[in-house]
Amino acid sequence: MTFREECQKPLDRYVSSYREGDAKGCAAIYAQHAEMYSPFGPPAVGRQAIEDTHAEWVAEGAENKTIEVVIAERSGDLGWCLAKFGEGTTGEGISLNILARQSDGGWLITRSSLNELSL
Repeated sequence: MTFREECQKPLDRYVSSYREGDAKGCAAIYAQHAEMYSPFGPPAVGRQAIEDTHAEWVAEGAENKTIEVVIAERSGDLGWCLAKFGEGTTGEGISLNILARQSDGGWLITRSSLNELSL
């Protein structure tokens, strides 16, 4: 499996959780002390803050949410991916995510920066 595919797997779980309105499921792909920066709200530091932010976002609904990893690279137990996201009529954007390999071999996001695309 390529690292790009390894990054896509948790993002697919995230999209499923987002579409179901499950903020806890969305936050589960982030490390406990992760940081998320977004133009859609203040910085969220820690998984609980990320979950709280997602609770607001998923309440607005996003049945058409999509995320596709565009490029991903890694070196040892650290990696990054650039992913394009879309939410139907509400817009599109890019996220840059830094991931760390966990003891179980999976990857969690430690830092995430979301940016809107102007079309």
